[in-house]
Amino acid sequence: MSYAYRVESNGRIELKDFDPGADAGLKRDEGEKRTAHLIEELIELQELLYAARRQSVLIVLQGRDTSGKDGTIRVVSGPLNSQGCEVASFQVPTDVELSHDFLWRVHTHTPAVGHIRIFNRSHYEDVLVVRVHNLASEEVWRARFQHINNFEQLLADSSTIILKFYLHISKEEQEKRLIKREQDATKFWKLSVGDWKERERWNDYAVAYEDVLNRCSAKHAPWFIVPADKKWFRNLAVAEALRDALLPYKESWLQKLEEMGRRELKAIEEYRQTHQ
Repeated sequence: MSYAYRVESNGRIELKDFDPGADAGLKRDEGEKRTAHLIEELIELQELLYAARRQSVLIVLQGRDTSGKDGTIRVVSGPLNSQGCEVASFQVPTDVELSHDFLWRVHTHTPAVGHIRIFNRSHYEDVLVVRVHNLASEEVWRARFQHINNFEQLLADSSTIILKFYLHISKEEQEKRLIKREQDATKFWKLSVGDWKERERWNDYAVAYEDVLNRCSAKHAPWFIVPADKKWFRNLAVAEALRDALLPYKESWLQKLEEMGRRELKAIEEYRQTHQ
């Protein structure tokens, strides 16, 4: 079974129909064991991806404050080889970025072949925050859905494997995590009154996210809804979806590496014969 729900492009979902506290009936210990096994598989798959250099991987992480974007990155991608796995975080656009089209600052961070790039927030902020806070007219942000779909089609046509995760946290769990931050001095750097202000727009963000999930999930660039109230299950769901997306390429990567090996062995033999 899949622990994350893949949004299909032929229907319409509402977030109220998905339980942020879902755990597939697993206990934490079992979930963490499964995650550890999946990460071992991902380490092998990443090495093959990097060596074969046929595809790249783009992982988009979106979610409300405290939904666990940083934690997911730390647990799922932390053990991977940092030579081929990088993170790009998107903050408030700079003046230079605002002087270009909204995808300009994003495109330069897309992954090269053989690499995994994780977006901690992404181009979707321009149809989420921008919409909720009325930073652009509806005519402007609504047109961006198609621009995003075209952009992701371009990436897919260029051999990028795209996975997008919405970390689905409940309002109650978010409140607990925000309060817990205030009680932990090591988390003070994360404190922001803005997090509490954004909670007042909870329903507005729900509508905005539903539009994103329904308008921008495609076979080549699917959205996954990940229950995020339980951190261990969130990590398990993301790790499984990533493993499942890469596994079908394993044989072709191995085949290419075998062919490369044969060529190099032949070159080594020829070298030895001429230098004996």
